Amino acid sequence: MEYFGSCLCKGIKFNVLGDFESFYLCHCRYCRKDTGSAHAANLFSTTAKLNWIKTETEIKTFQPPKSDHVKAFCTNCGSALPNLQMDGKLLVVPAGCLDTHLEKRPNGHIFISDKACWDESLEEINKFGRFPE
Repeated sequence: MEYFGSCLCKGIKFNVLGDFESFYLCHCRYCRKDTGSAHAANLFSTTAKLNWIKTETEIKTFQPPKSDHVKAFCTNCGSALPNLQMDGKLLVVPAGCLDTHLEKRPNGHIFISDKACWDESLEEINKFGRFPE
């Protein structure tokens, strides 16, 4: 399979050749902090290849001290981007940066013991097709 993706400002574009072995919604404190949301949605592959197609803006990588957490992002718009971890053996792709339709569903929630206190029964709250009036 081939997947295409980009950052919000479109200054960075990439493709991923291959398949993702897993897809997890991570609730760890690092993922909540770097997404500003209840969880990160990350795809993982040990075999897929990442190719940068367009890099008009700089890609920065940040790793909190004494952690295994890595965040790659566009320095212009701040969008999360793919990165290689574990000495290049693991490709981690934020699902939201893909432009290609993704058929794969999440395998599960991880680090649920760290989830936000307000992240309960979200399926029960109101849903709107756009910003509510």
